[in-house]
Amino acid sequence: MQYTYLGKSGLKVSRLCLGTMNFGPATDEKEAFRIMDAALDAGIQFFDTANIYGWGENAGLTETIIGRWFAQGGGRRERVVLATKVHGNMHDPADGPNGKEGLSAYKIRRHLEGSLKRLQTDHIELYQMHHVDRNVSWDELWGAFELAVSQGKIGYVGSSNFAGWQIAEAQGKAQNRHFLGLVAEQHKYNLNCRLPELEVLPAAKAMGLGVIPWSPLDGGMLGRNALKKLEGTRSGGNPNKIEKHRAQLEAFAQLCNEIGEPQDNVALAWLLTHPAVTAPIIGPRTLEQLESSLRVIDLKLDEAVLKRLDEIFPGPGGEAPEAYAW
Repeated sequence: MQYTYLGKSGLKVSRLCLGTMNFGPATDEKEAFRIMDAALDAGIQFFDTANIYGWGENAGLTETIIGRWFAQGGGRRERVVLATKVHGNMHDPADGPNGKEGLSAYKIRRHLEGSLKRLQTDHIELYQMHHVDRNVSWDELWGAFELAVSQGKIGYVGSSNFAGWQIAEAQGKAQNRHFLGLVAEQHKYNLNCRLPELEVLPAAKAMGLGVIPWSPLDGGMLGRNALKKLEGTRSGGNPNKIEKHRAQLEAFAQLCNEIGEPQDNVALAWLLTHPAVTAPIIGPRTLEQLESSLRVIDLKLDEAVLKRLDEIFPGPGGEAPEAYAW
């Protein structure tokens, strides 16, 4: 496994991040335990989750599964760089009107305590805002996060689904308070979704954030089974989207066949070539899927392959404003 610093922080994380969204809804606890043990054994120590995973009335289930895994001991908690998120509705009647989506200081305090309890830990390395909340000022946000850091409950703050200008605003406000600010941005980014190259990735790189791509395979569209529409695969449930991108997917499959690598591994390896990317999130449902992804770290794509990928999945043309202005 390879490791790198998380943005401008001194924290080192593995270049693959284990996503746990499937734990509970799609992957039972026993298999989730096997996956997490195997990830650690392979050197993946960066784990990502969210308080709402488990979804709806089962929100919190995924964190609970991870907490029970930590409780087995064996240095599991000590070896993991743990990331979770706050923003969504946890369906807790005690939250009252403050339980809806958002990032008030009230909600951050309550939901952080909830995550710590479910995860059976006293601290979280990276606490991320799952989405923007335009009703909350940065004074309120940074005040809440500064308190959590000073209490030792969180180590670093991250964002997710932020625009480039929001990242810049956040960092400016943090600097005024002599606070470290954001160290990571979790963002949708893959071969089929390259708009972040315009603003978000350049902003993150300039402002000291490591980018953690979510949906690196575009919900299975860039996986090895996308064109097969196999029952049980995520891409199989959206045949219209497959047909819309069939020409691209066929060209992608042909290229991958030529270089002797499955589509999913090529898509992940491509992400790792971007200097702003820290670690794409892999979300295995089975141990076999995890093991298949491990090859990505050693997969090097040459310039000819990268050029063909640009031809198959053309991006926005570079960074703004040069991508569209003289």
